[in-house]
Amino acid sequence: MTSTRTSARPAAAEGHFDHRMAVFGSDEAFVAAALPFLAEGLAASDEPPPVAIAAPGLLAALRDALGTDARDVGFIDHTDWYTGTAANAVAQGAGYLAANAGPGGRLHLLMEPDWAGRAGRSVRESTEWIRYESLANLLFAPFAPFATTALCAYDTRTAGPAVVDAARRAHPGTGVYEQPPVLVRELDAVPLPPPPRTFTRLPAAESVRAWAAGQGLAAADAELFARAVVAAAGAHGPVVEFLAWGEAPACVCELRLCRAVGDPLAGFVPPRDGEPEPGQGLWFTRQVCAYVDVRDGVPGDRAKIRVQYA
Repeated sequence: MTSTRTSARPAAAEGHFDHRMAVFGSDEAFVAAALPFLAEGLAASDEPPPVAIAAPGLLAALRDALGTDARDVGFIDHTDWYTGTAANAVAQGAGYLAANAGPGGRLHLLMEPDWAGRAGRSVRESTEWIRYESLANLLFAPFAPFATTALCAYDTRTAGPAVVDAARRAHPGTGVYEQPPVLVRELDAVPLPPPPRTFTRLPAAESVRAWAAGQGLAAADAELFARAVVAAAGAHGPVVEFLAWGEAPACVCELRLCRAVGDPLAGFVPPRDGEPEPGQGLWFTRQVCAYVDVRDGVPGDRAKIRVQYA
């Protein structure tokens, strides 16, 4: 194959997160979208080699098309990269950039979430990943500062039209892009199902551990779940009441708050030094729990944080 090191767009400007989207429905279309993007990364003299994170079959097709240039590209199976929740993916991405990117976060990343796996297993899960895509525009915005260039790959064979349409609203340059606070506010406006009538009212966050153990969570899991609830309460309290329901592993605790959380990035901004700073307790909560739903309240209803362990 002819080398992919052809003319390419200039690398991202200092402090600018370049967030792109490619939609495809075949291996050939994926390769056609990926090659010029990777060529751009290979041509950037101030960057490490570009990285492709995608399904194994797509990576194999890309390797074949790259020919000898494949040795200068990183390849990561997306099931190895996307190993947990959308909030875990934020941590993975931030950690990878800190360890591997060039000056100012310079790196070309081609990224395909696992829509055939966790990301696409339910409407609720897919919504979390669209929220992640939208918030990435703030998380890696100029104030970060990261000059990372990301191409998010959407395979219509696994993602489906509803997910693709929603994702377009999370990517600049698609013609239907929505500013993150607007899109996230819309996602968070969907009412949560009411607690079951069998819920338990707990006296404090510290009571969660004993309650969760009684619902079948192993001691270590019950402790972790309790720590997650305590962290959320400490960051966004005072809490009016704690409601708990469910059985292991899907134990749920709802924190009813005196005030709205307000910040759409709450719990998504990685701590600078590994440990959450004051007000960042929801980061820990999002890292250890499968679902963390924030609702800032409407007339007649309190602001709340609903935490589900698994």
